[in-house]
Amino acid sequence: MLDSLESVGSLTGSPWIYAVVALSVLLDVFLPVLPSGVLVITAATAAAAGSTAGTVAGAAGQVQREVPSLLVLVLCAATASVLGDLVAYRLAWRGGARFDRAIARSRRLAKAQERLGAALSRGGGALVIIARFAPAGRSVVSLGAGAAHRNVREFLPWSALAGVAWAGYSVGLGYFGGQWLGASWIGAAVSVLALFAAGSLAAYVMRRPAPTA
Repeated sequence: MLDSLESVGSLTGSPWIYAVVALSVLLDVFLPVLPSGVLVITAATAAAAGSTAGTVAGAAGQVQREVPSLLVLVLCAATASVLGDLVAYRLAWRGGARFDRAIARSRRLAKAQERLGAALSRGGGALVIIARFAPAGRSVVSLGAGAAHRNVREFLPWSALAGVAWAGYSVGLGYFGGQWLGASWIGAAVSVLALFAAGSLAAYVMRRPAPTA
């Protein structure tokens, strides 16, 4: 973990870290096994390490290193999240009957699609935000919304809020974890565990039966 922190830290001040983060977040709607959240946290922890190192260097009379990358990191992760959602949404929309049959074969997907449709029609798209934190929840919601031909104007604002919330939470975990616990594998591991805890809670909420009228 420490080696990975050092490797990512060397890229923090370069545009490549943003490209790697954006690509990982963009693709994990189709490949939920991609560790996009871990990558975002590791990059933010490396930024915290750079900020701390810059402060120490400044105190020693050297040139202080600024780390203005946190906001850009959030914007990259959030934008890639929304774009990935829209790509999955459009593919499922055009897939039509094939996606309907695939969803019908999965009880989990069918129930998630039903709950999503009811939530969006009531304006309760907070389910989209919750699903963004759950393992594979983003895939279920984006593909389900497209396959059910939900209005994009109902889906897109909630997808944007979900992307910003997830990106801000992940970057905040990595940065403050690195500040409080040190930019080491311990700080990164605690931050990743906090991200997984949020995902477990989101999955639990999604599994709960929808309230009856």
